[in-house]
Amino acid sequence: MGRIIPTIKMVLEHYPKCAAIERLRMERPSEKTVSNVTGALVRLCRLGEISLDEPVVVFTRKRLERVFDGARRDGLSPVTIWSYILSLRAIFAKWTRPYYADKKWTVPAIELPSCRRKAPRYVRPDSTVLAKVKEWYASLETRQDPREWVLATLMLEFAMRNGDAEALRWSDFRKKAGTTILCYTPHKTRLSSGRTVAWPVHPDILARLETYHAAGIPYNKRRGWSKNEDRDSRLVVPCARDVFVRLNKELREKKIFTGHKGCYELRKICIDHIYQKFGVEAASSISGDDIHTVMHYYADPSAVTQVGVRVLELL
Repeated sequence: MGRIIPTIKMVLEHYPKCAAIERLRMERPSEKTVSNVTGALVRLCRLGEISLDEPVVVFTRKRLERVFDGARRDGLSPVTIWSYILSLRAIFAKWTRPYYADKKWTVPAIELPSCRRKAPRYVRPDSTVLAKVKEWYASLETRQDPREWVLATLMLEFAMRNGDAEALRWSDFRKKAGTTILCYTPHKTRLSSGRTVAWPVHPDILARLETYHAAGIPYNKRRGWSKNEDRDSRLVVPCARDVFVRLNKELREKKIFTGHKGCYELRKICIDHIYQKFGVEAASSISGDDIHTVMHYYADPSAVTQVGVRVLELL
């Protein structure tokens, strides 16, 4: 039997199986990544009116450029379109080739359209928006569901990403030299740089978290632990995804943030204010982002931070 060029559908069916084997050896790609990649590829084909029964060689650079232009005319943002196109890079990554070769498939390398675009720099909200954020955050302390305050605090005070807040466990709050430290490895860096976050918890926040922790949450299968599971290994905010949906909707209704990820703006506010007050090293430390990433998105070289400085006096 000679080699064949597989269809898009064949690759979509086989790729998750390859990824599952690769995950056993390299701990990546995660199941969530695989789901996101395959879903993006299906959406890309739908945008470009490409049948899943067509061979993978249909993904030429010129064809992808036409898909990009058509989707842009339909109102999709360039970032969204590029996220779909870049899914091809994962589907046809170098590690996949031995798995495709085992099936006697000929899968040519994908030539992606050139792109030098970067995500836009962070636009600082004005004082009116920040005042609304403070008022809204203060109102969470009296809510019936304490998870709302905890999640908002993890985003606003510790610059956590949504996924990291969902996965946070009580064991990630550690005692060091009499100080409680929030210590975790962001999912974004876990399989790349391995950069960790270790940030001290303010006493006021710690007291509130300990009250929430002591109260506990009744056992429920949906919350993701067993009856005999140690409390420190439990999730800090069980079923956090439901709470995020509720908070994002509320932020939109109050016209504080208009995007569908309103809570993520809390993380940005945290990083930006730490950056302005304490510098890029502290902002990188609390966010888990690379220093160059922090500088690219949050630095404002035109802003005057010091007045009347004599360099000679610094020598």
